[in-house]
Amino acid sequence: MITKQPRWVWIGAWVLAFVAGIVNVVGLLGFGHQTVTHVTGTTSMLAAALARLDRSASLHVAAVMFSFFVGTVLSGYIIQDTAFRLGRRYSAALFIEAALLCLAVPLLEHNLEIGIYLTSCACGLQNAMVTTYSGTVIRTTHLSGMFTDLGIFLGHAIRGLPIDKRRLHLSLLIISAFFTGGVVGAVLFRALEYATLLVPATIIGTIALVYTLSRTKVGIS
Repeated sequence: MITKQPRWVWIGAWVLAFVAGIVNVVGLLGFGHQTVTHVTGTTSMLAAALARLDRSASLHVAAVMFSFFVGTVLSGYIIQDTAFRLGRRYSAALFIEAALLCLAVPLLEHNLEIGIYLTSCACGLQNAMVTTYSGTVIRTTHLSGMFTDLGIFLGHAIRGLPIDKRRLHLSLLIISAFFTGGVVGAVLFRALEYATLLVPATIIGTIALVYTLSRTKVGIS
């Protein structure tokens, strides 16, 4: 059960999911038509590519998956914890994510696949950055768990069982943010194309800067 949390926790979760929604829709609309915020569909794509003995596609999809994994490893190395705790390491992780998204833009504009890999790495970093908070798994780059929770809650409600309302609110929050980010990203992609990624990069970079400044003021190590 999620205990009562400060408002900034919910705002932060919404913003991160919003950013992921933008990034993923850019991947889908781009030249590779590639999801980058999660690896479930990518794993199926790799299986299909291997089944048809498509070496080029297999290597590419495997590289996308590996890049996401590298991002999670990077997060684990920087943050050094599985539960969310305030500290200076989060600003470093956020700055790196913003940098990866910025670096991906010119590469994608030249149809270089390494841009996709950098974007996937940024998403892996974000997804691992806040894995658990107050005993609940929080994922900001995909929605499978959120929709699963909603289904469980509905089943409980039908049976007249108690529902964890805060966890329900968290699920709705993440879903709405990711969806809204997808809509915004699709609209921006028409005009900006891959430069759309500079929007989430700016958001993440701003959060990192504000977080760093606020941490300095309150003396969080």
